[in-house]
Amino acid sequence: MPAYENRYWESDDEVRLHYRDYPGREDRPPILCMAGLTRNARDFEDVAERLAGEWRIIAVNFRGRGGSGAAKDPMTYVPTTYARDVEALLTELGIDSYVAFGTSLGGIVTILLAANAPEKLAGAVLNDVGPEIEAAGLSRIRTYVGKSNVWPTWMHAARAVRDGNADVYPNYGIEDWLAMAKRLYRLNSAGRIVLDYDMKIAEPFRVPGNEAGPDMWAAFDALRKVPTLIVRGARSDVLGQATAQKMVARLDDAELVTVPDVGHTPMLTEPEAVTGIDRLLAKVAKERVSA
Repeated sequence: MPAYENRYWESDDEVRLHYRDYPGREDRPPILCMAGLTRNARDFEDVAERLAGEWRIIAVNFRGRGGSGAAKDPMTYVPTTYARDVEALLTELGIDSYVAFGTSLGGIVTILLAANAPEKLAGAVLNDVGPEIEAAGLSRIRTYVGKSNVWPTWMHAARAVRDGNADVYPNYGIEDWLAMAKRLYRLNSAGRIVLDYDMKIAEPFRVPGNEAGPDMWAAFDALRKVPTLIVRGARSDVLGQATAQKMVARLDDAELVTVPDVGHTPMLTEPEAVTGIDRLLAKVAKERVSA
C-alpha cells in the first residue's frame, strides 16, 4: 500500500475530522474520495494503490467514521453537514479544483458539493448512487445500520460480513470477506472487533427524507458540464437502471459503466470500473494540460 499521512481538520461545530493524504502530482487536481454510509477511508486503499503518485488521493472519513470524531449532535449525521465539512477541508487546503470519487452516501455528498460550487469539480465518479434511491435498497440498509456487532476474531467478523452481503458479492471467497471485515471493523481497547462507526449515524437516516436531501435532481443538474462517470452494480438495489440512464441523459459529458455480478456497491477495482475511471482521468489530465 502506498504511503499516506494521517491528517485532520475541524468542522464548524468543532468536530475533529480525519483524512488520509496520499501524495501525487501537483500539476493535477487531487482526487477526493468519499465513502458510503457505514464505511470509511479504508474502502479506497486499493484505489490509492493504483492511482497514488500519479494523482494525489485525499480519502476522508465523514464525522463518526474511522479516525474522525463523533458528532455532538447526532442529527448532524446528514449529507448537507458532510458536504459542509468537506467544503471546510477544501478551503483549508486551498483546493479550487478536484475530482470527486463518491460511493453511495459519498456520491450524494458529491452532488451537493457540485450544487454549491460546480466550477471546482474537474470530474466526478458517482458509485452506485443517484438522485433517486430505490425503496428496496433503503429498506435493506435500514435493517443493519446502527446495529452494533462484536466479534472475538477477524474470522468471525468475516463470516458475519459474508452472511450479510453474499447477494451483493456472489463471487467473493473467504479472503475477500476477511479484507472487507478489516475495512468495516476495528479492534477496540478491550481487544474485541467492533464496527468502525458511531451507531448514532442511524438516527437521522431513519427519518424519511434524510437519506438524500431535498430536490436532488436539481442539485444533480449542477454536474451537467462536469465529466462524470456513473458506476452501477448490475445487482444493485440502490441505483436502478432507469435512474442511471436518466442521469446520463441529463449530463453533457457522462458515461455509464455497469459492473456485472456485483450489487451495492462496486469497489471501483473491477475491470469495468477501472477502465471507466481511467478514461475519465485521462480526460481530466488532458483538459488540465490544454487549459
